[in-house]
Amino acid sequence: MSLLAERSWSDLVDRRPTVLLPLGACEQHGPHLPLDTDSVIAGEVAERAVSRLSGEIDALLAPAQPYAASGEHEGFPGTVSIGHRALTLLLVELGRSMSRWAHKLVVVNGHGGNHASVEAAVSGLRREGRDVAWWQCGVSGGDAHAGRTETSLMCALRRDSVRVEHAREGRTEPLRELMPELTAKGVVGVSSNGVLGDPVGSSAAEGAGALARMVEQLATAVAEWQVEDGFLRSASRGTNS
Repeated sequence: MSLLAERSWSDLVDRRPTVLLPLGACEQHGPHLPLDTDSVIAGEVAERAVSRLSGEIDALLAPAQPYAASGEHEGFPGTVSIGHRALTLLLVELGRSMSRWAHKLVVVNGHGGNHASVEAAVSGLRREGRDVAWWQCGVSGGDAHAGRTETSLMCALRRDSVRVEHAREGRTEPLRELMPELTAKGVVGVSSNGVLGDPVGSSAAEGAGALARMVEQLATAVAEWQVEDGFLRSASRGTNS
């Protein structure tokens, strides 16, 4: 039983577990993916990493945090954003509370827009002497948002929620080239369908492979616990970004 929510307080007496906290978002992911895509991916990666670590370290999976900083997507209905200030404060208070009984805490982030808040919260918690780090779900060479990468992952994880018939190409330029326009206009001003990438050709097989790599990277990073500027890195298997 590795789910924190299913434990009783007495299960945690005389234990100092490492807690994995998935951080997702409730935001548009094109016309073909559900609003909880980031939460699903972060939650599954974290849960499978906890299972992978069973017998190696005492790890627990905390309930996922589904609301985050998604202001760049608020031009699309359904998106819910609490903003960076609120998210930072939330993560700080969660970290302080969990650190009363947990040995370590790692925030498993599934939404790139959360970076600033996660970095600020983890930095503050570490200055307070708490052993907290963060890790980013990501696929090397993957596209930015609701494209082939995330669509393949969701095909592997929750195929019945993927509306393949609505999948259409969006803006495919590298994210760094789009950032000035994104900052000024938000995603809706850059891509009318909310897609930054091309989901056409996505597959469950591709998603399963990407998922397995992320799980292995996270599990290895948690086991090794090499923290650099708050970010959890794996000395033996490289880093994830």
